[in-house]
Amino acid sequence: MTFPEWTKPGIYGALGGAIAVSILGFSWGGWTTSGSAQTMAQDLAAEEVTLAMVPVCLNMSAADPERTEKLATLQDLSSFGRRNAMMETGWATRPGTDTPDRGLAAACLAGLELDGS
Repeated sequence: MTFPEWTKPGIYGALGGAIAVSILGFSWGGWTTSGSAQTMAQDLAAEEVTLAMVPVCLNMSAADPERTEKLATLQDLSSFGRRNAMMETGWATRPGTDTPDRGLAAACLAGLELDGS
C-alpha cells in the first residue's frame, strides 16, 4: 500500500503539536496529574480541619482556670516562641489525640489576637 507524500510531514506535525499542547497544558494551562491533584486535596482538607478546630481551641482557652497567666506568658514571647508555648498550654491539642498540633497552635494564636500577632 502506498501513502500520499504529505502523510509523513502530517504525522510529524500532529506528533509535534500533541507534544507542544501537552507541555503548554501542564505548565500554563493548569492541568495536573492525579498524584498532584490528590496531594493538593489532602493539603486543603488538612487546612480546613485546622480552621474548623480553632473555635475548639479558643473555647478550651476560655475554660482554662490558668488562662490569664498563660496569656501573659504568650504575650511576652516572640512569634516563634509563642507557637511553642501555645502547644505547651494544651489548647492546641485536638480532641482524641495526645500531642498538640503545630498548625492548630498557629491558627489559635491568630484567633486569640495577642497584640496584633
